[in-house]
Amino acid sequence: MQPRGQVSAKHILFVCGRNRLRSPTAEQLFASWPGIEATSAGLNPDSENRLTPDLVTWADTIIVMEKAHRSGLSKHFGAYLGAKRVVCLDIPDRYGYMEPALVALMRARVPRHLR
Repeated sequence: MQPRGQVSAKHILFVCGRNRLRSPTAEQLFASWPGIEATSAGLNPDSENRLTPDLVTWADTIIVMEKAHRSGLSKHFGAYLGAKRVVCLDIPDRYGYMEPALVALMRARVPRHLR
């Protein structure tokens, strides 16, 4: 139970294929936003931080980088999604970690989904 007047943080999960470039960039950019708790994971077996049912359950909103990630999320974790909001940013896998062009895309596309 939250103390009176205090709002709990919104849990945001960023997902890409291997959790090496795009989703960790998003986590880094938005983890310090007020009222947001962010983490990231990958769908592939060789991911740095592999997506688990616990992470899907933890998230209020799941933000994927590509339509294929949304499909993989539904296929492998559909039982845990319930009515969770899943957003696709349509950001292809051609950027490096914290690359300025990727950071600019994230800053343009993500904030409206954090409200």
